[in-house]
Amino acid sequence: MLEITDLTATVGDTEILRGLTLSVGAGEVHAIMGPNGAGKSTLAYVLGGRPGYEVTGGSVLFDGENLLAMDPHERAAAGFFLGFQYPVEIPGVSNVQFLREALNSQRKVRGQDPLTGGEFLKLAKDKAGLLKLDMDMMKRNVNVGFSGGEKKRNEMVQMGVLDPKFAVLDETDSGLDIDALKTVGEGINAIMRSPDKAVLLITHYQRLLDYVRPDKVHILARGRIVKTGGPELALELEREGYEAAV
Repeated sequence: MLEITDLTATVGDTEILRGLTLSVGAGEVHAIMGPNGAGKSTLAYVLGGRPGYEVTGGSVLFDGENLLAMDPHERAAAGFFLGFQYPVEIPGVSNVQFLREALNSQRKVRGQDPLTGGEFLKLAKDKAGLLKLDMDMMKRNVNVGFSGGEKKRNEMVQMGVLDPKFAVLDETDSGLDIDALKTVGEGINAIMRSPDKAVLLITHYQRLLDYVRPDKVHILARGRIVKTGGPELALELEREGYEAAV
């Protein structure tokens, strides 16, 4: 589903990604782990199309199409979702309003009819229930006044409503307590565990992988994938640290 080949990218004058190659198939969950400054968030932003991150070489195919040739909104409409390490606040815009506009905009690009207000509210209520957010929270401004855990759960509700084919989740476990971590992990499984979907989890720690069990774990260091293994690789990192593993 996602094929990254020899990807290089810079931020300003600094080269961050240095020939990164990675393949994620449909139905798979892959985890990327690595030390600070390895390029994990840069990879997420490059895939999402964030301005300021310049691709200088290599290719990225998403369902056989050139992902790098698409604008960010085109990537979203094609079924690509990026979960941010620090979800943004949008004062003056309610979650319900934001999500309905986002979903119907994507449906329009795909040639689908927009959801009615009732259809959308039913969908939003179902997805919010998976993440244990009530509809009062959904009516509040996007992430304004939310705790760190509420922001992450809210972002997973957004993912559920938009129903992407592929999700890149950048440190989704950051700021979560034990209960919220379990809720978010179960939400990811409910929304994205499917033969026709795939997930790339970016994380520092093993703990999220107790709930969202990966098919493969990759270590990213110095801008490229330096080691790949099964779920046991994350446990090895937890015990021994990155220096011993790479």
